[in-house]
Amino acid sequence: MCGIIGLMDWSGEHPPDVALLRRMLGIIRHRGPDEFGLYVDHQVGIGCARLSVVDLNTGQQPITNEDRSLWIVFNGEVYNHPELRVELERAGHRFTTHSDTEVILHLYEDMGPACLHRLNGQFAIAIWDARREELFLARDRLGIRPLFYTLLPGGLVFGSEIKALLLDPRVDALLDPYALAQAFTFWAPLAPRTIFQSILELPPGHYMRVRGQPEACTPIRYWSLTFPEAGAEGQLAGEEAAGQLRDLLSDAARLRLRADVQVGSYLSGGLDSTLIAALIRQHTPDSLCTFSIAFEEATFDERSYQEVATAFLNTDHRRTECTNADVGHVFPDVVWHAEAPLLRTSPAPMYLLSRLVHEHGIKVVLTGEGADEFLGGYNIYKEDKVRRFWARQPESTWRPALLRRLYPYVADLSRGGDAYLAAFFRHGLTEVDHLGYSHLIRWRNTARQQRLFSAELRETLFEERQYNPVEEFLTSLDRSLSDWSSLAQAQYIEVATFMSPYLLSSQGDRMMAANSVEGRFPFLDHRVVEFCGRLPPSLKIRGLQEKYVLRKSAQGLLPSQVWKRRKQPYRAPIHPSFLGQSFDYVETLLSPDAVQASGVFDPHAVARLVRKCRAGTRVSEGDDMALVGVLSTQLLYYLFVEPSAPFAECIPSHPVQEADSVRVLPVGRD
Repeated sequence: MCGIIGLMDWSGEHPPDVALLRRMLGIIRHRGPDEFGLYVDHQVGIGCARLSVVDLNTGQQPITNEDRSLWIVFNGEVYNHPELRVELERAGHRFTTHSDTEVILHLYEDMGPACLHRLNGQFAIAIWDARREELFLARDRLGIRPLFYTLLPGGLVFGSEIKALLLDPRVDALLDPYALAQAFTFWAPLAPRTIFQSILELPPGHYMRVRGQPEACTPIRYWSLTFPEAGAEGQLAGEEAAGQLRDLLSDAARLRLRADVQVGSYLSGGLDSTLIAALIRQHTPDSLCTFSIAFEEATFDERSYQEVATAFLNTDHRRTECTNADVGHVFPDVVWHAEAPLLRTSPAPMYLLSRLVHEHGIKVVLTGEGADEFLGGYNIYKEDKVRRFWARQPESTWRPALLRRLYPYVADLSRGGDAYLAAFFRHGLTEVDHLGYSHLIRWRNTARQQRLFSAELRETLFEERQYNPVEEFLTSLDRSLSDWSSLAQAQYIEVATFMSPYLLSSQGDRMMAANSVEGRFPFLDHRVVEFCGRLPPSLKIRGLQEKYVLRKSAQGLLPSQVWKRRKQPYRAPIHPSFLGQSFDYVETLLSPDAVQASGVFDPHAVARLVRKCRAGTRVSEGDDMALVGVLSTQLLYYLFVEPSAPFAECIPSHPVQEADSVRVLPVGRD
């Protein structure tokens, strides 16, 4: 994992500024603290802050091809690079390194953008073609690695994190009202939008060629998540499907162990991460370091299952305990790294977990992300199944009672009684042909927090523009989704609105990169994803048992307490982490004056919310979501939009320094 940055000027009026490029590398040094490199010519400057994982001695970036006409900077890993290298050497290419970065460059030289189909990995790529004066930007299939850009008069600036772009004096930090509406509906802005106006994210599975014409800077899709038509899925028997899935996951884990540094693994005590650790043990019989989080509050804690798993697998296990105060203490840093509003505190413990990994000298960890999305692990999939079953007899009283089993951890639902439960889930019950049917209740519930928006923001969004984030998203979908099974539709929507923009970003890449740790995800190997897409729904959810085929795959590899265990959603405490503690930033940023000054929220509505949460009586899931959404957005505003405002004095600062010992190419350029 690394961080990449770049400037392109096609006007001749703003040639790349080396000092600015050094500062851009400096502000993302957490992504790659080992080495810094730049390529600069009259039109382009591209750079890399490198976390050395593969080819420690000769893999410095930027890297060029044989005739120095192509230059690349790269964030990520290509796991099949040794096999691709053999092909390229047979075709006559000469290598100067043993890195996967150089493999990408030569493959692009031969195939152009079509090379992306050959890469098994996670990546954000920037290649400068000096001969054609063209910049090529690309992002991996599922958006594991980030890539942001903004178009300027006569140029473009890009980077792995938005904070690097904001160092360019031509780039303003202004909150985007429409991205705010998306975040307070889907939990995150959806690419290409970001929380900042005019700063865009290259969507997952897309590339872009930039040749000096802003109107031509259009992302092009090269890969899309697809499913067969309903009823046309593969008809594998359970045992056969489980065996094939296990073999694919084993190979995906094997490839992701390719590194010239020690590789560890996260282990939550759940099925997904424990299975990945077990598969690693098949390939590395030596000691395996595993890492986990424990919580002060028993509601969130899984340490008993972690102890069962680590004893069974005989791993060298390290655990960090997360208190309520810990969440509040690190939250400003979490938001600075996430660069997006957060409606959950879950990224904070992940930040602490990656810090534990870093403290033990590990740079790479394998994790279990993706299993829930592609193998039917989330309750939202089962909720969709139950509601469709209920919709066949809308007046039934026992069918909605099945929903009682899904959300025992949501206090509003578990203590509201069956009548409340039925009323909550009845909304839109019979609209089963609606393309967003599976997620409409979640989105409606989250969007209620928009009541806290200021009058000015609500007028801009809902009166002047009548903006509807859900309608905009659903309109953008290929109508062929309606031919898929209801589970496939829900899976696609979950990946597009939750996994890629939130889980892999705010909770994944950003929290690992904050501590110079690289995450690798066997379940997100595109071969695994495409195999899971072909499986019939009955092998993913059988009755109301999630991940049926994965459980069969895990038998014999894991203790029964783990593979039979019902999924426990990963969650973290919210209001006790802020209002039960003494943090100056919480008091300051939630004050009516600070809320009024930022202009995003209604100070009176926020004050009522804070009083309710402080009262210590009933704090609903929605209230918790609203509190952390307001606080994280206030932090964003005073970290990035108005960092010199008096209210920002309560927030820990992040001084900007130029990267030191920067290698600048071509040789002689300084």
